[in-house]
Amino acid sequence: MNSIVALISALFILLSAAISEAAPPALPKGYSAWKKSERKVVTDKSSLFYGIHYIYADKKAQSGYQAGNKFPEGSRIVVEFFNIKDNPAVDGSKNMIVLMQKDRRQTSSGGWLFAGFGADGKLSSLDPVTTCFGCHQKDAAQKDFVISTKKDFK
Repeated sequence: MNSIVALISALFILLSAAISEAAPPALPKGYSAWKKSERKVVTDKSSLFYGIHYIYADKKAQSGYQAGNKFPEGSRIVVEFFNIKDNPAVDGSKNMIVLMQKDRRQTSSGGWLFAGFGADGKLSSLDPVTTCFGCHQKDAAQKDFVISTKKDFK
């Protein structure tokens, strides 16, 4: 009887760990108080980055930028994307928010967890491995898969 209780307890612990690991990430509260990049405008409508965006880096990510894009575990980077109005000098409405979080368990995406959110901060159905990591792998493999650099935070 004791062995059955121990087995059920062990299964419960493993199942709980699997569920918590599979839980979708949340958008970090207060990220807008993190170090903010300069305004970036991409007017090429064929670009995935078409629009206006700002990058926010927490303290760990800031140290990663300072170390030449070598980010410590747990670093978090948030990017807010805005539409372009008639005039690219004016931010349009927010259309998307993206999170990158350094997590060595994410082996299929270079040790980074990617998550996309709508303008309302709710998790989107974006497939982060195919939508995000493909470009990061192609454009920033030598920079720990982070496209931005410390130069973006003047």
